[in-house]
Amino acid sequence: MTLRDLVTVFCALSCGLLAGFFYAFSICVMKALGKLPAAQGIAAMQSINVVVLNPWFLPAFLGTTVLCGLAVILSLVSWRAPAAPWSLAGGVLYVAGTFLVTMLCNVPRNTALAAVAPASPEAAALWADYFSTWTAWNHVRTVAALAASASFTMAVCLRR
Repeated sequence: MTLRDLVTVFCALSCGLLAGFFYAFSICVMKALGKLPAAQGIAAMQSINVVVLNPWFLPAFLGTTVLCGLAVILSLVSWRAPAAPWSLAGGVLYVAGTFLVTMLCNVPRNTALAAVAPASPEAAALWADYFSTWTAWNHVRTVAALAASASFTMAVCLRR
């Protein structure tokens, strides 16, 4: 196996892993938090946002971003390979649709939520907006990570 092959396999697996992580939030965690009173939902999400910054999630999330960037470079360098367009698509889907969406859409909302006292008068309105927009962007990054995983899987199947 070449470096390009190893990067592609790792990207397929790690994008799939992160798609599953985001999917669980969309279909379970956020639905459960949405059933709680606003103050409790806020407090729970504030806790989740602190706990998620851990030695298991961060290396997977950031490492996948770095490797997807490397996959983009390797696909451009070996553009004539049948797998190259699939690796390029996978890398762009993950970096743009998962990493950038997280940094530009989800993280700022997390930061705003962290600054509010859960029982304050403005908290309920913030929570309603946070809940709907954060979840919508989470759907985007779920689909992007899954599509990236599928693209890298196709690249693995076509490797030569």
